[in-house]
Amino acid sequence: MSGTSSRYFIALFDSVSHVLQSEKLLKKAGVSHKIVPVPREISSECGVCIRFLPEHRDDVENALAGKVDKFEIRQL
Repeated sequence: MSGTSSRYFIALFDSVSHVLQSEKLLKKAGVSHKIVPVPREISSECGVCIRFLPEHRDDVENALAGKVDKFEIRQL
């Protein structure tokens, strides 16, 4: 995920199993993403999150909605 902008979104989850489940769903949907550590300034139950570019926000929400119990998307 390279680009000239440093802005990105992250999807936060309650557990690593939800991150892994979401990764499979995003791969299946062809959505570009990366699993990264949760930024220090953000509190999370889980130590990892999924990072993606702003143009993929709708694709991420559509791929995960109704399939992953709980997730939160934040812009950084």
